[in-house]
Amino acid sequence: MNRNQARVIAFLSAAAFMLAFLISGRLWFRLDLTGNKAYTISEVSRNLYREISDQVRITYFISDRLALAHPLPGEIADLLREYAAHSRGKIHFVQKDPVKAELGRAVEELGIVPQQIQVVEKNEATVATVYTGILIEYLDREAVIPVVFSLETLEYDLSSRIRSLVRNTAGNSSFRRELGVIVGDAHKQWNAEYGLLNRELVLSGFRVRLINLQAGSSGAGEEIPDTLPALFVLGGAEDLDDWALSRIDRYIQGGGRVLFAVDGIFVDTRGSLEARAVQDKGLLAMLANYGVVIRRALELDRAALNFTFQTHSGNSTLIRTIRYPQWIGIREGAGNPDHPLSSRFNGLDLYWASPLELSPPAGVSAEVLFTSTDQAWLQTENFITDPNLLSRFEDEEAETRGTKILGAALSGIFRLIVVGDSDFAGNLMQINRGEARNLDFLIRAAEWLSSDDDIIAIRGREGAGRLDRITDPDKRDAVMAASRLINTIVVPLGVISAGLLLVWRRKIKAAGEKRRSNGV
Repeated sequence: MNRNQARVIAFLSAAAFMLAFLISGRLWFRLDLTGNKAYTISEVSRNLYREISDQVRITYFISDRLALAHPLPGEIADLLREYAAHSRGKIHFVQKDPVKAELGRAVEELGIVPQQIQVVEKNEATVATVYTGILIEYLDREAVIPVVFSLETLEYDLSSRIRSLVRNTAGNSSFRRELGVIVGDAHKQWNAEYGLLNRELVLSGFRVRLINLQAGSSGAGEEIPDTLPALFVLGGAEDLDDWALSRIDRYIQGGGRVLFAVDGIFVDTRGSLEARAVQDKGLLAMLANYGVVIRRALELDRAALNFTFQTHSGNSTLIRTIRYPQWIGIREGAGNPDHPLSSRFNGLDLYWASPLELSPPAGVSAEVLFTSTDQAWLQTENFITDPNLLSRFEDEEAETRGTKILGAALSGIFRLIVVGDSDFAGNLMQINRGEARNLDFLIRAAEWLSSDDDIIAIRGREGAGRLDRITDPDKRDAVMAASRLINTIVVPLGVISAGLLLVWRRKIKAAGEKRRSNGV
């Protein structure tokens, strides 16, 4: 190669580099080497452009201080860029720092919640207020994800909101998904007993519509709108009358989608925990007609949660904590992996639950969502719930032991989810720190009821996998020991061995060259 050829090649290389730099903002590529393509959006999300007639604008409000302190905002931005890259110009992505743009108040008015984090700068720890939320705009409508600090359900959150905005024709400038709620038990209030669920639904983008079916001084109760996307019925076996049940049944027959969290046994949670079979006014009978029987029995299981209570001894009051088998911790492996609602089941906490029996009529399919362990048993006659009488809990264990169905889904022209426990949706979920599990299931239920199957399937995709996935202490210790062995002994020895081998080969090569130069 002569000097002129070298100059031409250098010039062309520089030109190619400059051209690549100039078009890098328009071309985007991600190499995903994970086996399940955990970092690649699904086909449903890639094809959203076919449903979009105008442009969707996604704005990621992320504080620079947070983006510099943690790698996750960069991964979130990459995911959003992938939406734009596959949209054929139908999705436009923008990233902004609300503080730099002086948009803090405007962003908070949208519903994006400021967060406080500890930041270490120049060896000094300070508390910083940061933002990490997403605004999605389409025509005159918008949807907000208030806080984004996880990739686990972000694709579902984005795709479901984009589709909802595009399909909504009401012209509502602050469109949100709507969920009806009926609190069926007369002694319970939505904001009091179900405050945690209410907050999580709002944060997940649902507009909660409370529906009062009970007749008041002004006459009959409210009607259930035919256009309501989904409905939660919490309790009510003893309080919902014929008029209310006829409205629920009419909604179901019109293709409605409902979650029923209904008790088969009433437990006096405001008093002595006395338990009895519910006096059904027709709700349990209606569910039986649709194919699911809630038994008048209490479920107990060796996979029990903690229960703390007071006991008196003389003049002393003692605080005791026991494993209470009527509070059941449903494990991750108990979920049905073939159903989108339970395909990534994280477990569930149930309180005084009743088992289900499935007998669907023609035209209705029934699927188990989750079950107890095989060490579960029932109380069918004497419902003993007092923790001081723990020894009496096992009176019927021998004849009733076995795996029980605790959650089921029915599908026909309608969609129904049935769980034989209303308390799992209430504030009791926080006693054993089970709110994350229970709220996750309830939000999934709301989404499965109100979403299309292709969108809800996104939420069931496996992620890249957590490094703290192993919960068994012995297995975790063994893996950690193997990791320490590999990183502190095997890898260094491998590097040393490779170095020694390289030095040895160089010596052999040098000795051979020396012999050849000496004519040997």
